Amino acid sequence: MKRTHLPLNGLRVLDAAARHLSFTRAADELAVTPAAVGQQIRALEDTLGVVLFRRTTKGLELTPEGEAGLAALRDGFLHFEESVRAMQAGQSSKSLTIAAPRDVTQKWLMPRLAEIARADGEMRFILVAADDVVDFTEANLDLAIRWGEGPGAHEGEALESDGMITVERPGGTASDVRIGWPGCGAEDATSPVRVADAGLAIDAAAEGLGRATVPELLAARDLSAGRVVRVGEARLSRLGYWLVAPLPQWRQKKVQALVDALTA
Repeated sequence: MKRTHLPLNGLRVLDAAARHLSFTRAADELAVTPAAVGQQIRALEDTLGVVLFRRTTKGLELTPEGEAGLAALRDGFLHFEESVRAMQAGQSSKSLTIAAPRDVTQKWLMPRLAEIARADGEMRFILVAADDVVDFTEANLDLAIRWGEGPGAHEGEALESDGMITVERPGGTASDVRIGWPGCGAEDATSPVRVADAGLAIDAAAEGLGRATVPELLAARDLSAGRVVRVGEARLSRLGYWLVAPLPQWRQKKVQALVDALTA
């Protein structure tokens, strides 16, 4: 069924004018001029094909036609307000769904979410494993973490990092074997030891299987814990991790609060 076009501005003016029975007081409520109220009412009368108000010696009064629609109109505005509150309820929700590569979740994201949850016991997180290509249209996602040169087609903020570093187990390794992983670069592409991601490369290095060149962001906690040590200096990389989301999600207060907390 095709919906009738509703002249919402005119109906809002009708409601105010009917409550006050005065175009002047309605204009004060709506922060417009009395002339603008009169124009809206005349336009609404033309659209509906009825007379809504009459001027009498006692002042402004509603016609029977105007009176007949008021109850339903005001119920409708109440429903509109309930609808807006329902749509805005998600802004105050403390449940967020986040997509990230498995190693990023394990090595970087999970510890930070734990800190956030300890500070606010009402926070709830749903974590989704995802690679660098995240389809927000097929999942109810609030935020994603991607590896790349920028946020891509979405809004985003970069996660600060020293770039790429090489790590090995404390005390060194028995050989100069380079541990390879997708995205590690050509130098490790033919390594005899290859793993699925940078997180596993760090773990392999900690076990003494060789040296791994990985994002400093992911290795920071293992370095602090003494599981691995850095070999040489960090090197800058054109690639990095980004917090991303389409503009509607990015604008949400709860998403911005999470972004602020993760980048603090």
